Amino acid sequence: MPNSLHQHGFVTVAAVSPALRLADPQGNATLVIQALEKAAAEGAELVVLPELCLTGYSVGDLVAHRTLLAGALEALGKVAEATARLGLTAVVGLPLEVDGRLFNCGAFVSRGKVLGVVPKTHLPNSGEFYEQRWFASARIARPLALPQLGGAPFGTHLLFRATDVPDCVVGVELCEDLWAVEPPSGRLALAGATVLCNLSASDELLGKSAYRRDLVRGQSARCLAAYVYASAGAGESSTDLVFSGHGIIAENGVVLGESERLRFDHALLVSQVDVDRLAAERRRNSTFFGTPAPETVAIPFSLGHPTGHAPRVRRRFSQHPFVPSDPARRDEHCQEIFALQSTALARRLRHTGARQAVIGISGGLDSTLALLVTLEAFGRLGLDARGILGVTLPGPGTSARTLLNARRLMEALGVTAREIPIGAAVEQHLRDIGHPPGRHDVTYENAQARERTQVLMDLANQAGGFVVGTGDLSEAALGWCTFNADHMSMYHVNIGVPKTLVRHLVAWAAHARHVGPTRAVLEDVVATPVSPELLPPGADGAISQQTEAVLGPYEVHDFFLFQVIRGGHRPAKVLWMATHAFAGRHDAESLRRWLRLFLTRFFSQQFKRSVMPDGPKVGTVALSPRGDWRMPSDAEAAAWLAELG
Repeated sequence: MPNSLHQHGFVTVAAVSPALRLADPQGNATLVIQALEKAAAEGAELVVLPELCLTGYSVGDLVAHRTLLAGALEALGKVAEATARLGLTAVVGLPLEVDGRLFNCGAFVSRGKVLGVVPKTHLPNSGEFYEQRWFASARIARPLALPQLGGAPFGTHLLFRATDVPDCVVGVELCEDLWAVEPPSGRLALAGATVLCNLSASDELLGKSAYRRDLVRGQSARCLAAYVYASAGAGESSTDLVFSGHGIIAENGVVLGESERLRFDHALLVSQVDVDRLAAERRRNSTFFGTPAPETVAIPFSLGHPTGHAPRVRRRFSQHPFVPSDPARRDEHCQEIFALQSTALARRLRHTGARQAVIGISGGLDSTLALLVTLEAFGRLGLDARGILGVTLPGPGTSARTLLNARRLMEALGVTAREIPIGAAVEQHLRDIGHPPGRHDVTYENAQARERTQVLMDLANQAGGFVVGTGDLSEAALGWCTFNADHMSMYHVNIGVPKTLVRHLVAWAAHARHVGPTRAVLEDVVATPVSPELLPPGADGAISQQTEAVLGPYEVHDFFLFQVIRGGHRPAKVLWMATHAFAGRHDAESLRRWLRLFLTRFFSQQFKRSVMPDGPKVGTVALSPRGDWRMPSDAEAAAWLAELG
């Protein structure tokens, strides 16, 4: 555990707004140290404090007095000593006299040493702010070493690189810098900063907290970075303003946490950011790596871990990364995906001039979603639902439950329904190729899948329409489809939707779009085990072949799919994350076995994805060979499997 967090690229950061004594640097040093002690107890390795926290932001003209300036330097020394004792790194705000000018600064302090000082660039001077009354902008500062701080470098060109977590590179800006047209953090990110720190003193106004949150979230997204924002708290002067101590931590457009505002004691927000993932995002973002990096100076430091406090995992990993946990957001998500799918299919119908669509209806999840989407597409185009030909093709493995659901579904939705048993045709074909009777092998299974596809294609020719595919993203990732059978269609409407999300989409449609018997049959489809139904049912007529009993749970494979493709993570990290995400649900050895199977199949089955039909991308993960995923069909999985062990 001591090294696992850093090994996998996780850094524990904190935004702290300590209690405050205005114009009392020594008192503030004590309060800042107390706040750092609390942060260390929570495992924080990098702590960001507010702007001018050693003096108070709202000290007014007192900030120019040597008494206060000297006191701030002495207070910084005490804080530095505390970081050595606590074993952490902090970014501390103070006023600093350099070359006869006063600068509003953030000092980067690590394990007892001040490693660098960054001055503020953009000084607000309107409304309630008048910083230009006291401070000079970093624009007129010259890079130099500060003798009063042991030769620490001074300037906005500084980056701080963790030697023990190479992807952790810290950049610093102050308050208004973020609100500017071109924040310095953008330049710092292009130079390699993955963790951006903002020391702020943003007063509180009605509605401002939401705007501030959007700024932080947006800048983290634009910079493909983590952003740690710490603002001054209620201890500041209330002569004309109120300060709330708003702390925000965001990562690549996602807010990981916010502190409670408007409190007088220490406000502490701790989270873990994934710099490994940020580095992966940057490697594949052509806008980012296509922009020249400005010149900066990288200062090494050791991130380590707070003394006397064992590291612990604070980051929560969703078991279902494709499915929002919040019900309201999940419903919104489903509605949007449904609209994307149906719009894409409607566009293809318009282009081809087809007024007929053919779908194989199995009574399972995927074909049900495809039918619902096709019905929506027909409605968008003003086409008669009877132009949708739903075909159920019962074979040797079809169960009574799914056959009944297929019949009921087509009847309830008002589409044209046909039932064409394939048993006799499959038997004849197997006899034709000399396949031994009773041998239920892959030939036996695939013959059924290809017979169904042949029938659907021929019916589409008869009707002058096209076949709508039913396979989903999870099946494409695993290659869990028969080549040139369910693998093939004229339009692959579900290809952007993973299995875990298919289930939620059908459940959402059942309750958002349908009532009565239609809702009942949709709910039963959702409750039906996933199966290709290619082997004979049991003696009781129930499904005997369950996909998840062979492959492992789809929820686990969808987790692997997201973390490997979207996250860009190494197998060892994916397994580590999975053990935390599924703790108490799936054991580590099973997860390792399923991940090995996922990687093996993902590589070996690329040939199916290389020739898959058109279909819409609906989320951040897609495997189209014409779009997101370019991979040779003969790539080896050996290196990934070797790392997994």
